[in-house]
Amino acid sequence: MKTSLAVASATVALAVLFPFAAAEAQQAKPQSWPGIKRTDLQRHDLSAPGREVIQVHVDFAPGAAVPAHSHPGEEIVYAIEGAMEYQVEGQSPVTLKSGDVLFIPAGAIHSVKNAGSGNAAELATYIVEKGKPLLVGK
Repeated sequence: MKTSLAVASATVALAVLFPFAAAEAQQAKPQSWPGIKRTDLQRHDLSAPGREVIQVHVDFAPGAAVPAHSHPGEEIVYAIEGAMEYQVEGQSPVTLKSGDVLFIPAGAIHSVKNAGSGNAAELATYIVEKGKPLLVGK
């Protein structure tokens, strides 16, 4: 009974959140980024007015890349596995490996690609303006 209730609750939550996630995904056009899989983990309002935190798990297949873009707030990256090369505008490229972190300032244009021969993954945490698209193309 508890399992059925948990599955039903999760299904309802996904049904409620899916249209928002689909609209956001369409704006960001991740379907045009082969080999990238983004899994939304959580989204919460913050105590700072007009701000929210969004946390996602991103998988990068070998050779996968996300082109230049920015966010309406800060991004904090934690590398989970593999190697990812980040290019933040005005800075030298940096390669993150498992356990490495990167802070990307609000509005900074940046790109990322899988720099290894295997899969790569990251935990990305965004502290952004509520109601704005998460990703803005260059």
